[in-house]
Amino acid sequence: MILEAFKYDFFTKAFFASILASIVCGIIGTIIVEKKLVMMSGGIAHTSFGGIGLGYLLGFEPIIGAFLFSIIAAVSISNINRRARTNSDALIGIFWSVGMSLGIFFVSLMEGYPPDMTSYLFGDILTVSDFSMNIMVVANIVVVVSVVFLFNYWKGYLFDEEFSRVLGIPTNFLEYFLFIMIALTIVVLLKVVGIILVIALLTIPPAIAKLFTYDLKNMMILSIIIGVIFTVSGLFISYAFDIASGATIILLSAISYFLIAFIKGRIFNI
Repeated sequence: MILEAFKYDFFTKAFFASILASIVCGIIGTIIVEKKLVMMSGGIAHTSFGGIGLGYLLGFEPIIGAFLFSIIAAVSISNINRRARTNSDALIGIFWSVGMSLGIFFVSLMEGYPPDMTSYLFGDILTVSDFSMNIMVVANIVVVVSVVFLFNYWKGYLFDEEFSRVLGIPTNFLEYFLFIMIALTIVVLLKVVGIILVIALLTIPPAIAKLFTYDLKNMMILSIIIGVIFTVSGLFISYAFDIASGATIILLSAISYFLIAFIKGRIFNI
């Protein structure tokens, strides 16, 4: 039954999409977890919903709108937080709610029946398009190349930003570039797990990897492997039982995390 699924073009696309998503997720997810940018990433992801709604309203590809809104949100949150010194959590919450509201507002302005945006909220990897696949390939190339060639800079930026700045490492550039990569990663994950579940796939594989190693490079590699296992397994399960793919992937990931953490004694101080 599993091999028969590859006879269908949509399943083959979904299979490769799950691998591409896991690669970019494992790398950027590790950076997000280590830099403690989980909440900000959630805010960026939910703000992207406004871009999806705008794309539907103006008739262009919603993924492009999501990417633009994600970048605007990331850069704006960073700049406002630095200059105004406001509470970052409050700022993220504002962008989070405004982005979701704008998405609903733009769709409500459309004539006729509104489009079904469920796949963008909860993901549906079985409906991934050729355009989304191309975006995934580009995102993977950008992320992998930038992290590999600037690995030592990223390492310094993550573990001691002030010292890195003293050494002359362009930390401001790295920060903005990181936000762009987060935006790209979120766009990649929209069709896989959706806006609502994106944070789980960004954080659970790195969290599991951290149970086994604290080395940054090994964490990234292990996160990618774990992500591939979860996304591919979730894809097959969702196909076999005709259930939601995004939710299946996340539930499988979360259950695995708690089981592994329990076995390793990281829960309940065993």
